[in-house]
Amino acid sequence: MHMGLCVLRLSPETFWRLSPREFMAMAGGCRPRRDAMDRAEMEALMRLFPDEAERS
Repeated sequence: MHMGLCVLRLSPETFWRLSPREFMAMAGGCRPRRDAMDRAEMEALMRLFPDEAERS
């Protein structure tokens, strides 16, 4: 209900008339899934955003 009435700002009448499939699409549930990051992508991010150098 929070997603429909507050985030999507639907009127109560519109919210209650939606089918579950319509609501899921409006809430972003029909977007293509992104697979998990592979090792090469993780290593590229680690090069771009390294942890602080260890202090000796």
